[in-house]
Amino acid sequence: MIDPLPANISKIFKENGSLLKISKGSHLCLEGEPVKDIFYVVSGKVILSKETVSGKELTLRICGSNDCIGEGIIFSKTGFYPLSAKVMESATIITLDKNLFEMCLSQEPALLIECISWLQLQNLKAQTKMRDLLLYGKKGALYSTIIRLTNTYGMLKENGDIVIDYPLTNSDLANLCATSREVINRMLNELKKLEVISFDKSIITVHKLDFLKRECECENCPLNICRID
Repeated sequence: MIDPLPANISKIFKENGSLLKISKGSHLCLEGEPVKDIFYVVSGKVILSKETVSGKELTLRICGSNDCIGEGIIFSKTGFYPLSAKVMESATIITLDKNLFEMCLSQEPALLIECISWLQLQNLKAQTKMRDLLLYGKKGALYSTIIRLTNTYGMLKENGDIVIDYPLTNSDLANLCATSREVINRMLNELKKLEVISFDKSIITVHKLDFLKRECECENCPLNICRID
């Protein structure tokens, strides 16, 4: 399993932050709100998204255990959250004042360098997602999203199938692909007819991963980059 956040950085949260229980459907922060805290996910799932005035939503990440929310504001002077963070399932969160976190990093140069390396990895992940969304159309967006889901939540079966061990509705997938639920329904049914995938309720099983990679011109990025978190 790939840990999203380096252990030395998560230690800062555990030693200096406040532990909270957050219920499903609650927001940790809203896009455009003044910045105060950054967040560390102990357990649960949190989605990071951007919304338009018309109500359209683009989900950029699904954060899970040992992940950080708010890295985009570290050492930033904008003063506002760039994304909204909504709890998908009941979560345990550590909150930490942004200024205190920055002070802890500033006092240890080696830790600061480790944090910069992690931030660069997050930037690479975001860039590859934007590339797939913008360059390869709706199919490319869906296919690359499914590939990322297999790398993040996939369970390999003896017959070579990969079960995405995390329930996602078609609306969830639509938000990840910046399209409508109707478009996702149609493309998923096409993949099912081709026996590329099958689904049982909200659980997807991938039978032909190579087909998805070939169709979206997969560049076989390292597994720590080709992820949904």
